[in-house]
Amino acid sequence: MCADLSKNGTLWFDELSMPEAEKAARDGKVVIIPCGSIEEHGTHLPLCTDSLQAEYVALGVARKSGCLVAPPLRYGLCNSTRNFPGTITISFDSLRSIMADILEDFVRNDFKRLLIITGHAGGSHMTAIKLAAKTVVNNHKNEEDRPRIMVCSDYDFAFDLRGKDFDARDSHAGTIETSRVMAIRSDLIKGKGEQSFPNLPRFEIVPDPERYFPSGVMGDPTIASVKKGQKINEYVIEQIVKLVEELKH
Repeated sequence: MCADLSKNGTLWFDELSMPEAEKAARDGKVVIIPCGSIEEHGTHLPLCTDSLQAEYVALGVARKSGCLVAPPLRYGLCNSTRNFPGTITISFDSLRSIMADILEDFVRNDFKRLLIITGHAGGSHMTAIKLAAKTVVNNHKNEEDRPRIMVCSDYDFAFDLRGKDFDARDSHAGTIETSRVMAIRSDLIKGKGEQSFPNLPRFEIVPDPERYFPSGVMGDPTIASVKKGQKINEYVIEQIVKLVEELKH
């Protein structure tokens, strides 16, 4: 992992020395934990797409707000895409357990303001992370010692732009996501992808959801652009900076 320096030193938590970590806890620094996945994103985007976005946003927020970024967790829970080549998923219990352990040990080190940003936003994935955070908060009965933990996906904010600047149906590996990766790591884009607006059953639990979107795409990546990606990424960073400011007070 390359160093990413601000004028006040490193943004990465694990590049601090022991005394620097102790001081950061004393100063009440907010720590962002980026989480992603190893998951198919059509034929045009890399498997690390979700991780790239969360890490990029976390660093952008840290530069603006002075918080720290923890080492990323690049494994996630991918139910609907697990049968595509390249998707590596972990179980619900594994994700909940590892995230609870990470959060609890930051709290043990006196970091009481924590923000998880996940680039992967599947329902089960989000639930596992939120349960982990809830467990850690509930473990600390004394209000003075209780940590404040926020959990969000960057797509909680990126999808604000659907129906305004982007198709309301846009989703996985579509215009928004492809544009964002183009603005972050254009060297990892392989072709333009293909448009696909699948109709998934709204309420039915199906054993093979991937058959409803065989291309691995939900949206139109062919109209993505770096300019669109920059706009989306800047918007997401601005919104999450506001969350960090909430945690500081």
